[in-house]
Amino acid sequence: MNTTEHVTNKGQGTTRIPNKLINEKSPYLLQHAYNPVKWYPWGEEAFEKARKENKPIFLSIGYSTCHWCHVMSEESFEDEEVANLLNEVFVSIKVDKEERPDIDTVYMTICQATTGHGGWPLTIFMTPDQKPFFADTYIPKHSRYGMVGLVELLDQIKKEWQVNKEDMIRTGNQLADIIKREFETSSPSDTVTKDIINLAVTQFNQSFDHDYGGFGNEPKFPTPHNLIFLLRYAKLEADEKALFMAENTLKHMYRGGIYDHIGYGFSRYSTDARWLVPHFEKMLYDNALLAIAYTEAFQYTKDRLYRTVAEQIFEYIRREMTDPEGGFYCAQDADSEGVEGKYYVFTPEEIDKVLNKEDASFFCEYFNITKEGNFEGASIPNLIKSNDLKSDNERVVRVCNKLYSYRLDRSKLHKDDKILTSWNALMITAYSIAAKVFQNNDYLAVATKAAEFVSTRLTDQDGRLFVRYRDGDAKYYGHLDDYAFYSMALISLYEATFKVDYLKQAIALADQMLELFWDEKNGGFFLSANDSEQLIYRPKEVYDGAIPSGNSVAAYVLKRLANITADTHFTEYADKQLRFLAGQVKDYPASYSFSLIAFLQELYPSKEIVCVAREKEDFKELTDYLSEYYEPNTVVLLKTEANQSELREIVDYIDDYHTVNDKTTYYICENHHCQAPVNDLPHISCTTKS
Repeated sequence: MNTTEHVTNKGQGTTRIPNKLINEKSPYLLQHAYNPVKWYPWGEEAFEKARKENKPIFLSIGYSTCHWCHVMSEESFEDEEVANLLNEVFVSIKVDKEERPDIDTVYMTICQATTGHGGWPLTIFMTPDQKPFFADTYIPKHSRYGMVGLVELLDQIKKEWQVNKEDMIRTGNQLADIIKREFETSSPSDTVTKDIINLAVTQFNQSFDHDYGGFGNEPKFPTPHNLIFLLRYAKLEADEKALFMAENTLKHMYRGGIYDHIGYGFSRYSTDARWLVPHFEKMLYDNALLAIAYTEAFQYTKDRLYRTVAEQIFEYIRREMTDPEGGFYCAQDADSEGVEGKYYVFTPEEIDKVLNKEDASFFCEYFNITKEGNFEGASIPNLIKSNDLKSDNERVVRVCNKLYSYRLDRSKLHKDDKILTSWNALMITAYSIAAKVFQNNDYLAVATKAAEFVSTRLTDQDGRLFVRYRDGDAKYYGHLDDYAFYSMALISLYEATFKVDYLKQAIALADQMLELFWDEKNGGFFLSANDSEQLIYRPKEVYDGAIPSGNSVAAYVLKRLANITADTHFTEYADKQLRFLAGQVKDYPASYSFSLIAFLQELYPSKEIVCVAREKEDFKELTDYLSEYYEPNTVVLLKTEANQSELREIVDYIDDYHTVNDKTTYYICENHHCQAPVNDLPHISCTTKS
């Protein structure tokens, strides 16, 4: 195949030869396939070349919708001067962080430990045996504003490698040993107590922005698992302050420009306190977790706004982020035609051209589109000054649909169309919860189709998960996040459908997760499997950043399976995992909100419902109940004549449950005691006061 291409570069026609990335599937790696830098993908070929030629390695990690990755690429990796330096002195390796979270975690930890900050692009200089001796994030081409330039840095390292190579190797070895000892030695476990929960709520109170919602100073991130925790805590404790923090944040995020009022969905984060000016890229995981938060907020409060926002997120995912086979794409770029945010902003003159006079005036006033603008001379649509939050207003929807069509034709966004198991699992969970709460069969069909995609395209014959699928190719055996998140998705699908097969799959995956990732010596789960590629250390993530950690979700999964099945195997490991997490999070628990969600299942009263029904129509009362009432600590098993033999395979006690009076019968246990079976389902809240 001829992979040479003729391109116009800075006004001059040139012919470029592809580098080693040309045969990769990652959109991020393919973005760099025609760089003059002689990139290699991560692999033995690159390391062997570095060893043979006695060269240090230049490692660059990023992702395809990363704005500063684009900037560094244009400034440096497309530049002949930088390329010549890299090609002469280094072996250069590109890694897509979304395909290889294990590699990214290892070197991001080192960057944060040595510089005090992290982010992407991640820039690492290391020895041929992968030991880093310098780490940073974005580096400009030339030194400026106190930042060392890449050209100067490359020249400096070139000279140092020639003169002091042994010292650089020693530094790399020492740094790798320090990180390895810190992350692979034993860490203390502790008891899960309400003190941890109460401290977290206090910390959230202290950092809460009462004016605009959210926590801490700008830039502000949605961190939806913070809000999910506060909603569940508010319900279980009847705590109005926690509910206010969650609701205030959800409403202000919707008002701001971080929400795309034209095409729906949330951007990555806000650069200001008011949520007005976002970093415009949209990520699948943010929108999945936010859809869960808005759905649960609606179920709890019955405020129609939250349902509308959740439904709009799902509409965005359907229109722009769903593969025809059912999987979900990763992300959309912040940049359009090389300009950040260009796709999303408007001027009054543009609006006048698209809409009639009355609608244009209405739209500009409603969404604060002004001549002065609020972002580089144009306006980001927002409702910050509006008193009208009826987002399903027919006129608003109509004019937004016109502008949505206009915007699609005006400019294009890059889309990362990788399909990742872990992020897809979050969206399957969101659709499943919404299907149950809204009793929406269309959402259930989407979740079911996506799960089928994971089962057929992202799973091997032995039931082993892969990390990503793209263009007919599934690659990289799954990490902890893939197993924990997809187990959670399957539990959510079971709770929305009562199909026993989903529960069986969740149990099988949880067992495989324990086999592949559990640390028998020190507790907790490693990020990478015990038979995966050996990096300089084996990371174990607990911190809940933009995405919940695999360890947090694993705890949630194990505890929920223990509550559903009463299997002592899951009870034992759930207890071990919760104790492990308690030891990690106790100093600043507000940074571990999904661990806190798992703790809520342990610390607060639970409700177990076994429904024995003969036919499908006999349990509509149950589905109505689960739709109506927000009870995060309730688990349900449905036994019918059709599924009892299959259910018996995974739930030992199910034969003890029968119909009473020849009618659908409910067996309800709450807070470790059981009531007499009944034929009607009463509403018994799990709320308690400590």
